[in-house]
Amino acid sequence: MAAAGARAARDSLRDMTGQTALGSRGLLSLLLPLFLAGPAPAAGPGAAPPGGGEIVGGKWTPEQLLEHDPAWLAGLGLEIPASELWDGKGGLLEAVVQVGGCSSGFVSPDGLLLTNHHCAFGILQQHSSPERDLIRDGFLAAERSQELPGKGTRAEIPHRFEDVTAQIEGSVPAGADDLERYEAIDRAQKDLVAACEAPADRRCRVAAYDDGVRYTLIEALEYPDVRLVYAPPRAVGEYGGEVDNWMWPRHTGDFALLRVYAAGGEPAPHGPDNTPYRPRRHLRIAPGGVAEGSFVMVVGYPGSTSRRLVAAEMDERFRLFFPRRAELYRAWMDLLEARSGADEAAAITLASRLKGLANREKSSRGQVAGIERGDLVAKKRRAEAEVLAWARDRPEHRAAVAAYDGLTALAEEALATWDRDFLVHQIDSGPLPLAQAIDLVRWAREGEKPDRERRPEFQERNRSRARDRLERDQTRLDLPAEELLLLDLLARFERLEGEQRVAALEPLLAAAGGERERRVAELLAASRVPLLEERLAMLDESAAELAARGDPLLALATALVEEVVEPLELREKRREGAESRLRPRWRTAVAAHAGRPVAPDANGTLRVSLARVAGYSPRDGVWMTPVTRLAGVVEKHTGEEPFAAPEAVLAGAAGAAASRWADPALGDVPVCFLATGDTTGGSSGSPVLDGRGDLVGVNFDRVWENVANDFGYNPEIARNVAADVRYLLWLLDGARPAGSEALLRELGVDAATR
Repeated sequence: MAAAGARAARDSLRDMTGQTALGSRGLLSLLLPLFLAGPAPAAGPGAAPPGGGEIVGGKWTPEQLLEHDPAWLAGLGLEIPASELWDGKGGLLEAVVQVGGCSSGFVSPDGLLLTNHHCAFGILQQHSSPERDLIRDGFLAAERSQELPGKGTRAEIPHRFEDVTAQIEGSVPAGADDLERYEAIDRAQKDLVAACEAPADRRCRVAAYDDGVRYTLIEALEYPDVRLVYAPPRAVGEYGGEVDNWMWPRHTGDFALLRVYAAGGEPAPHGPDNTPYRPRRHLRIAPGGVAEGSFVMVVGYPGSTSRRLVAAEMDERFRLFFPRRAELYRAWMDLLEARSGADEAAAITLASRLKGLANREKSSRGQVAGIERGDLVAKKRRAEAEVLAWARDRPEHRAAVAAYDGLTALAEEALATWDRDFLVHQIDSGPLPLAQAIDLVRWAREGEKPDRERRPEFQERNRSRARDRLERDQTRLDLPAEELLLLDLLARFERLEGEQRVAALEPLLAAAGGERERRVAELLAASRVPLLEERLAMLDESAAELAARGDPLLALATALVEEVVEPLELREKRREGAESRLRPRWRTAVAAHAGRPVAPDANGTLRVSLARVAGYSPRDGVWMTPVTRLAGVVEKHTGEEPFAAPEAVLAGAAGAAASRWADPALGDVPVCFLATGDTTGGSSGSPVLDGRGDLVGVNFDRVWENVANDFGYNPEIARNVAADVRYLLWLLDGARPAGSEALLRELGVDAATR
């Protein structure tokens, strides 16, 4: 009876949005349920527009825009009907796509994409050397033939969406235990993806919402020929570096322009005969920009948020995961920075890895600070207590009480091997040859199974991506740095006790000091894994062929896979199976208790965040204004990194007030602005649109006080950071580098007024 009631409640949620198939129409419905996750917090300073509606948090699906009251949207400042953004079959949101793990937007009819500098950083690194350092100097293609290919960078343009909840749920046999449940769902997802990818150049996935309240099959067209058109010098695109990362005020020109190429409009590998892709829709630049109080929309593909977690899971993130990750990454950053300072070539090689570690390290510290400052774990417990008391009195929701207890028990069970499991998961971010060796061993072992029975990342559909990654890694590999990272990782495994010890590492751990250093150096020197051609050949070898090589690093990787990696994955499969059984029951009760719709947790699908340009108060007595100016770049300039602005920027700043890109109210060119957008990782590169649907900026960060936004939206401090499009136009127009005039024309700027 309770199960029937839960299904009915879930069905009622699904019925609120409906279903539309797009076929070849392009983007994009993401016809998802209106998840109900609890009342939104009351609005804070800057959250309510003058005479308009109240801004509320939420990463809304395109279809949900049509569910909002049009009068409310107009009160916020939306000047066009929501149906112009998305009408269930298409709309302006078709111009927003994923590229290289980031969000982006088409800004011309010739496939030009605007995203972040940090999203194009890997392409810059691929083409950089001490003699031609594009990371330092930036890049602008004087003509299209000079645009630089991004190895492994793909643009995914969504094509069709289908609700497959019934197929997934129906695949689980009666009486299945949690492992069997996981395997049944996994097989069903793989079957759906395989059928979806039968046509060429399709990239498909099944997106789960709240671990199984709903499943949607997403079919995208994958374009592998993506080229770099423009990126400013690092001193512009990363101005302020890690000092300013996650902070305000910001003066960072985090822009990059890419172009998607195709063959006759269809996806094709990089080739000289390809021509620019012609998108169905593209975004218009709004050179008038925004001002304080302006309504804006942040549109992109936020990766993952954690608002569905129960308090015990949130507590693990707060007490263990984020503090431990921050400490680990800080230690690894110190090692890589020391190595970079000693060798110019190593500095280029390690740049992207350092950048990624630094971003996640600072984010981790911000998560801890934000959860603590907002007392979020205690608030979560209180909210859950209300739902539990409510559910106990309602027969149709009593199963949610047991589901909640089950989720809490799973979180507690994971603590038994937490320290070892954490280190195993972090290998991918540490010594690159060891991570590569483990990956190669996994490919060989999984390759012995039928494709349908492999882990998704080791299916044949991903082999070309693995090859691209192994090839791209050669530009990121520095053996002296890898030795340092491996030694640090070994020291951390050495501190494990009892059953968490790893037998495969004991021969290395038995040595100490200089002897251990010698053994690690010999291990890496004797291995062929760090050699590109050898590594690429290993990808296609069987487990027996890898073993026959007698490679010591592959032998170590094999032992680690057998002892810790595969057993850990088996436990995680059981846990995921349990979560797919428990979480929907709990979330259904939370939904019914809440009483009004809010947006679902982020899961890498297209979302729209409604926002307003607004300042905020990070602490007592301090008010942060929402817009920064070019004058601020000059004020921060010290001549030393990370505040060493390029000479062209400093020289041009003196006349910026007279520039056509200056804001009359500011008396200067705007650089960045704050808005109340509900963003997270994956929102990087998201176009920021005004009330007319025109592009005014590109999202690239959140403020420090808002890092813990992943666990809950607080309108008083929820501020995303966007680079103002007028700064991009000023950079292209003022310096007038070769090719900029044609690029400005393509962006819709009248070159005759220069």
